[in-house]
Amino acid sequence: MRVIEVAAFGGPEVLTVTEVPEPAPRPGEVRVEVAAADVLWVETAIRRGAGGTHFPVRAPYRPGVGVAGIVSAVGEGVDPAWTGRRVVTRTDERGGYLERAVVPVDNLLPVPDGVSLPDAAALLHDGVTAMGLLDQVPLRPGDRVLVTAATGGLGALLVQEARAAGGYVVAACRGSAKRAAAYELGADLAVDYTEPGWTGLVRAATGGLDVVLDGAGGGYGRAAFDLLRAGGWFSAHGTPAGDFAVPDADAAAAQGVTVLSIADVQFDAERRRRHLRAALDAAAAGRIKPLIGQTFPLHRAADAHRAIEDRSAIGKTLLTV
Repeated sequence: MRVIEVAAFGGPEVLTVTEVPEPAPRPGEVRVEVAAADVLWVETAIRRGAGGTHFPVRAPYRPGVGVAGIVSAVGEGVDPAWTGRRVVTRTDERGGYLERAVVPVDNLLPVPDGVSLPDAAALLHDGVTAMGLLDQVPLRPGDRVLVTAATGGLGALLVQEARAAGGYVVAACRGSAKRAAAYELGADLAVDYTEPGWTGLVRAATGGLDVVLDGAGGGYGRAAFDLLRAGGWFSAHGTPAGDFAVPDADAAAAQGVTVLSIADVQFDAERRRRHLRAALDAAAAGRIKPLIGQTFPLHRAADAHRAIEDRSAIGKTLLTV
């Protein structure tokens, strides 16, 4: 069986294909034939050795956190009715860039009819974060909502959910192709935050924001905070632009702004399952649709990481098997 492993931190080239023995489920486990594997921006940082205190991974390791596929075998004590079912599951420290995954049966969630396995994989992490954020941030009809990194996997879901909640949605992203994608997702206004004056465009269109969902961080997130009205909400959950844009506590308090950080989207197993089920149900109902911009076969995992790091990727990046 092929798996992707990282022997030492470095560039995308350290993602190497390795042959390992076929896995067999132990009691309480199942084997999943992988159709699609989730690829996260944070995994590129971890691979470089920049996971920091939030993601203290040590090499050697197997990257990836989850997959979608079909159960092909069950271990002792597992209901054989799982065999043949379409499922999505976290794989955690066992890695997710692989052909077959062996996981505890308690990790599984059935994939609803009408939701493809790639879409289920795309929701495994970003769907949980999106639903978890919106479980905490009250979105009301008429709210002015800014989503940064709006055409990433998570941002695309937040744009759709904010629109469904009746908000006026501003999508901030990079480049004309991503702005076009943001409008396709339902954004009322899409701005390029690499261009001077983008905050002026947002202020002119909205008069000030009620909610900022910041998946970019860095200078973009800090500039977005200055657009908030008194009593607004700010979620600092992304770092692609450098660091988490957590605002100064005194400045936030002075404006009555409620601030969420990355710690607020670190969920226990029960809450992860609840939020993933909600995301799958929303997809089955047609309320959200993951934006899958590119897929790569398993052996091109390095190319998947390069696409994310060079900012050419739009939406979600998946590995397919």
